[in-house]
Amino acid sequence: MKLPKYRKLTTEELLPLEKEFVEFLVVSGITADEWIKLKEQDLDRTDEIISLFSDVVFESILIKTKYLEVRGVGFVYVYQCLPEHLVLVALESENDTELDFSNPSLVQDLVNMPPKGLKIYTNSKKYAGSREVELFKILESGGVITNDKLFITLSLALAANN
Repeated sequence: MKLPKYRKLTTEELLPLEKEFVEFLVVSGITADEWIKLKEQDLDRTDEIISLFSDVVFESILIKTKYLEVRGVGFVYVYQCLPEHLVLVALESENDTELDFSNPSLVQDLVNMPPKGLKIYTNSKKYAGSREVELFKILESGGVITNDKLFITLSLALAANN
């Protein structure tokens, strides 16, 4: 059995995608009756089909992803996901690891009036392999897909500090 490129969607993740899954089965030449029979008789094959569908879903999401965000105690990282490389703009607390950057209003307040010990910096990195696989790894390690607002805010704050 071929391993999925990303991971198999959970039952909870599959439920809202039922219509898309049925369309995937039809495009794959599998009728409703055949699917029912497969589920009863060939769990390995059904698992493989669900894995293939999962890859299609993740790939379609990741191709469209333009920004990712990772927040935690003492840091917030925002990535612009360009075709050939990632651009990172980071806000980190050098001293106060108690600052919880998962609070969006705190981040905005700190950017507007940065205290001492707060560092804003940028970096870029070419993808080591597939763009989508690298973005998926960020998502699986706690990142979320976001818009450009925080990236622009941090970039402007960085430009103002330089």
